[in-house]
Amino acid sequence: MGSSLWTLCLVLSSLASIALCGTPRRPIDVQFGRNYYPTWAYDHIKYFNGGSEIQLHLDKYTGTGFQSKGSYLFGHFSMHIKMVPGDSAGTVTAFYLSSQNSEHDEIDFEFLGNRTGQPYILQTNVFSGGKGDKEQRIFLWFDPTKEYHRYSILWNLYQIVFFVDDIPIRVFKNSKDIGVRFPFDQPMKIYNSLWNADDWATRGGLEKTDWSKAPFIAHYKGFHIDGCEASVQAKFCATQGTRWWDQPEFRDLDAAQWRRLRWVRQKYTIYNYCTDRKRFPQLPLECKRDRDI
Repeated sequence: MGSSLWTLCLVLSSLASIALCGTPRRPIDVQFGRNYYPTWAYDHIKYFNGGSEIQLHLDKYTGTGFQSKGSYLFGHFSMHIKMVPGDSAGTVTAFYLSSQNSEHDEIDFEFLGNRTGQPYILQTNVFSGGKGDKEQRIFLWFDPTKEYHRYSILWNLYQIVFFVDDIPIRVFKNSKDIGVRFPFDQPMKIYNSLWNADDWATRGGLEKTDWSKAPFIAHYKGFHIDGCEASVQAKFCATQGTRWWDQPEFRDLDAAQWRRLRWVRQKYTIYNYCTDRKRFPQLPLECKRDRDI
C-alpha cells in the first residue's frame, strides 16, 4: 500500500510539474512610484488610489508617458491596461522595452486605436541592433476598453514571449546561430505612453484623430517588474541562470502554450511579416523556428 501511494505521489508530482512548465509567475502589483516615474507632460498623468492606478491623457496639445527607474537585461515585465474607449482612431497606447543608443534593441506592444465599433489592433515588433521590420498584428478576442487586461513580456537569453493575460500571442526565438540578431547585451528601460499617430496608426493614416472627442484616456495599473537590473553599459546579467525566468522550462513554450499560440494565429492574426512576400521575397530565417508559418 505504501509503495502504491508513493507511486501515485510521483505521478501527481510529475503531472503538476508538466502543468506548471513554462508558466510565468503571477505578477506582483505595486504602486506606480515603486518602479516608474513620469517622463513628459506630467500634468497629463492622473493618479488614483494612492498611486496604484494612473490615467494617461491625450489632447490636441500633447500626449504623455512614463518610464522605469532602472534598466534591465532580461526578465518578466507586466502591465494592466484599459484602452481608450469609443472613437480612438489615430491614437497609440504603447508598452515597450528599449535600449538607449543608436543601434538600439526594442520589444514592442502597440495598441492602435480605431473608429467606434471597430476593433483595436495589437501590433508587436522586435528590434535588434537598430533594425526592426518584424511586425505582427492581431485583433483581440475581447474589448480591451471595458476592463483591465494584463500584457506581459518574458525575455531571456533563449526567447521573447508576448502574453495577453496568460495566453502567448507571439514568440521570438534566439536564432543567432542562423544569423538572426537577438536582443541580448543591451539593457533596456520599460516605457509606456499615449500619443497621437494619425499619420499611420489607423488604416495607414486614412482615419484621423477626432479632437472633439479629447481627452483620450488610457488606464494603467500593476507596474510589475521582475528583471535583472543593470547599468546601461552592462553586457551581461550578473545573476544569469539563477532567476526563475532563466530556468530550463522557460527556454521554450510548453505544449499547451503552443496550442494557445496556434489558436491566436489561426483566428486573430491580420498581418504577419513572415507571410508578406512583397516586403520579404525570401522567407526570413527565424520564421520557421518561431513557427510563424
